[in-house]
Amino acid sequence: MRARVLAAAMLLVLPFALPPHRAQTARRGPRLRPQQAGGQAAGGGPGAANFRTNAPVDLAGYWVSLITDDWRYRMLTPPKGNVDYLPVTPEARRVAEQWDSIKDEAAGEQCRGYGAVGVMRLPGRLHITWGSDTVLKLETDAGTQTRRFVFGTAPPEADPPTWQGTSQARWVLPINRAAGAANAGRGELRVRTTHMRPGYIRKNGVPYSADAVLTENYVRLVDDDGTEYMALTQMVEDPVYLAQPVIRTMLFRKQADASGWNPTPCASR
Repeated sequence: MRARVLAAAMLLVLPFALPPHRAQTARRGPRLRPQQAGGQAAGGGPGAANFRTNAPVDLAGYWVSLITDDWRYRMLTPPKGNVDYLPVTPEARRVAEQWDSIKDEAAGEQCRGYGAVGVMRLPGRLHITWGSDTVLKLETDAGTQTRRFVFGTAPPEADPPTWQGTSQARWVLPINRAAGAANAGRGELRVRTTHMRPGYIRKNGVPYSADAVLTENYVRLVDDDGTEYMALTQMVEDPVYLAQPVIRTMLFRKQADASGWNPTPCASR
């Protein structure tokens, strides 16, 4: 059953990985388009000034990461200078080869690997709650970080930039061909994050810059036995340190309670 969940998660990469004209035909299942301004669901669905009450899917709760790929890069800190499978620029390679965890600690920069780009790849747990009707809060026990996804009006830019940056969120809904058809359980969350403090794509010092842009899709999946999963597809663009976008998929399983939740501080080693 998990194989089917993993296969579904991998399909989420296609809209990022292919050119727009190919992505539209490659993606299987319902065609998607985003909500219109003001919280109106595209395609004539019910309006939603309250993004919490009208959320098409419920992502709230505790989730544990499933390390189903890149085990040695996610469970362990890779060796200094290792940039395997990352399309980095020569400058990024130079910076990675100069990484020094002791210097990061001395400078108070031990959270560089726990910024918005890197923290979602780390093993651990997430706690997702609503902070208000327009703010979805995502906490990680790895590094004790908090991300805030703001719906509706664009949030003020982080000044100075922070590890988690400024995140604008919106629900993406399937097109309803039948008037009044329910969208429950069929949407996804899309988040665009900017104004991030420079950090590491991987904990071994592979950098991303303050100009990086992070785009994420969060999709809820349910297996035949009722187990809930959340697939996260992440695209990182950085004109300074990446020769092309980096696209990665992570998988999380929902927990019944807070078992195993263990907030820990950032560690640079």
